[in-house]
Amino acid sequence: MSQVLRELLCVSEKAANIARACRQQEALFQLLIEEKKEGEKNKKFAVDFKTLADVLVQEVIKQNMGNKFPGLEKNIFGEESNEFTNDLGEKITIKPCSTEEETTELLSKVLSGNRSASEALARVVHQDVAFRDPALDSVDVNIPQDILGIWVDPIDSTYQYIRGSADIKANHGIFPCGLRCVTILIGVYDIRSGMPVMGVINQPFVSQDLNTRRWKGECYWGLSYMGTNIHSLQLAVSKVSSSSSDSQTENASCEAESPHPFSAVISTSEKETIKTALSRVCGDSIFRAAGAGYKSLCVVQGLVDIYIFSEDTTFKWDSCAAHAILRAMGGGMVDMKECLDRDAGVGRCLPELRYHVENEGATGVDRWANKGGLIAYRSRKRLETFLSRLLQNLPSLESQT
Repeated sequence: MSQVLRELLCVSEKAANIARACRQQEALFQLLIEEKKEGEKNKKFAVDFKTLADVLVQEVIKQNMGNKFPGLEKNIFGEESNEFTNDLGEKITIKPCSTEEETTELLSKVLSGNRSASEALARVVHQDVAFRDPALDSVDVNIPQDILGIWVDPIDSTYQYIRGSADIKANHGIFPCGLRCVTILIGVYDIRSGMPVMGVINQPFVSQDLNTRRWKGECYWGLSYMGTNIHSLQLAVSKVSSSSSDSQTENASCEAESPHPFSAVISTSEKETIKTALSRVCGDSIFRAAGAGYKSLCVVQGLVDIYIFSEDTTFKWDSCAAHAILRAMGGGMVDMKECLDRDAGVGRCLPELRYHVENEGATGVDRWANKGGLIAYRSRKRLETFLSRLLQNLPSLESQT
């Protein structure tokens, strides 16, 4: 089923092109920056355009996957509705049309007749995109198409996308905010078990050409199914492993002696009790960053050991893609509250997040919230040690609920 993964990579790159176009093409960027003018903006128009970028990416992904794999589009889910009401009160359903001209006409209705913006957006929607990764050529996994469900977060960290800066400096490789925190997330899960099987994280804004001001991105992927585990960082990881094999014993010894052997990335809105406990476990190796997708990516990249978030304000579309990649790397993503309640120690079954069942009694988007918070990790062994130390430094769990 590498064909599905290959197509997901292509559509993620097309989505990244749409995201970049909205910031780089003047006709589109002028609509985005309207979001900054709180006292002056036409609220409906500005919010429509912000959401339009999200919806258009989501619908491009649905249509492209459905064209290649008929029927699969019925199992593609995201947070955005694809219905808009324009200034004239017309209800318009957004989807890419069969021709660029037809898509331009459709978008023009949403954008109140803004022809230049509609043409610019339609042009990038209809561009052909190719994605090549030699590692995919060796993947030959048979996953029945009818068991696949897909969660899409078309533009994660929308606030940073609209207002984000290009000149933010990294702290130990981690960007606290800015365009580099924007990600496109596509996670594939088994609709029977709810376990993630494939994931794609596209980071559209990684490096900028100082002359043309154009951005280039990077893409990360992973597949974990029935004993097959492969991911895009495999070659880099194997090189690092072979070059550092002589120092592994020394590192393990240092870790045992160090009072703060862990590093973590957190949200700026994390609870004070969690931050206090983390400071005792991680010392100064606690980093703050925007975007659930980007914080998860920091774990995938090995910039930190853990991404921890105690609130219930991330959703299945935020976590599924990174969860799949981390599983392919030997890690995963677990329900934080359940881990702490169970005291998930060595050998115990970890409460991995699942993606196929709604939260009982919830309504709206809360049906798909990660209600117990989450912890993303690369190594189960290190997660178990981390949880043990975190529990030792947390006040009674009743105060966390």
